[in-house]
Amino acid sequence: MRENIYKRTLWIVVLSQIFGGAGLAAGITVGALIARDLFGLTTLTGVPAALFTLGSAATAFTIGRLTQKIGRRIGLSIGFFLGALGAIGVIIGTTLEWIPLFFVALFIYGAGTATNLQARYAGTDLALPTQRGKAVSIALVSTTLGAVAGPNLVGPMGRVAESLSLPTLTGPFILAASAYFIAGLILFIGLKPDPFLLAKELAKTQQPTATSLLEVTSKKGVILAALVLVITQFVMVAIMTMTPIHMEGHGAAIGAVGLVISLHVAAMYLPSLITGVLVDKIGRSPMIIAASVTLGITGILTLQAAGDSLVEMVIPLVLLGLGWNFGLIAGTSLLIDSTSIEVRAKYQGTIDVLVAIAGTLGSLVSGIIVGLTSYAHLGIIGMSMALLLLPILILYYRK
Repeated sequence: MRENIYKRTLWIVVLSQIFGGAGLAAGITVGALIARDLFGLTTLTGVPAALFTLGSAATAFTIGRLTQKIGRRIGLSIGFFLGALGAIGVIIGTTLEWIPLFFVALFIYGAGTATNLQARYAGTDLALPTQRGKAVSIALVSTTLGAVAGPNLVGPMGRVAESLSLPTLTGPFILAASAYFIAGLILFIGLKPDPFLLAKELAKTQQPTATSLLEVTSKKGVILAALVLVITQFVMVAIMTMTPIHMEGHGAAIGAVGLVISLHVAAMYLPSLITGVLVDKIGRSPMIIAASVTLGITGILTLQAAGDSLVEMVIPLVLLGLGWNFGLIAGTSLLIDSTSIEVRAKYQGTIDVLVAIAGTLGSLVSGIIVGLTSYAHLGIIGMSMALLLLPILILYYRK
């Protein structure tokens, strides 16, 4: 029975993630461009990503607590519905040029981003230890279709927005509102029985005697997992957020920006099945090293990346997505390994809060750095942060 429900849960997660991926792409692709038009300042173009990642942090914490009490189904559904509401608010705020509403809506829109990430855990609740990397990867790879399609629909959705007498750049948020709502509906209807609640019941039959949190949780493993997830998120968001601004500043067309971001997002999710197998087969630590090195190379390549050269922008952004993919799947698998079902959802929610905060800082800092210095300086900082994972891993094994 467990295996059948596990497989069914994966299918539901896959379906919801296809739509969820389309929803998250809107903020990535045009959020900074809308901010530039509203504020007229490059130094503030990181604000949208900062706001929706901050909203993601608040939602991650809430979903983690809700899941621990009432399961994945309700928590994830609410998160996606809030993301849809936020996308609608962004459309209204941008159209009316009402900045307070724009800010609040972006914060709420971030709920969709958090939920998209939290959904990866739903597939692992009933997975065996040797299936966890693969389960995470299946949830992530299913995001690819929507996440890659989203940036490439900037042009068509812009025309849809214009036909409705809305600003062109609100088009992707029309897609986001619809996609997030459908994703929430799929989970609310289809995630029965709830995999987390079932896993808790199964754990009770397998572990009849209660143990302390110290005995069921590896603190070293949790800390390492948190550092991997936080650092990879910071580096990825910082460089990704400023890429559209860097490209437009060098005269690149909006279509070229959409293509680069879509390939970046494809690299974030498409290799997941291979990454998941590698995480399960060769281990978490080798893949953490791979993440560090890949992100480090990305930072080096951005030093000479001309914003008007498609090739020079595509290569580092693809590597940026790939490095993030390695770090996310390895870090997530390590976190699951290091916690018991009795406390797992709380830890997952708490660490995803830290991940979202890292994304917020990355967004804000990236705008300031590029506004005051250059995109190349941002690459140097990203490279330095990524390579910090190597000594951290060494310290982890020496203790």
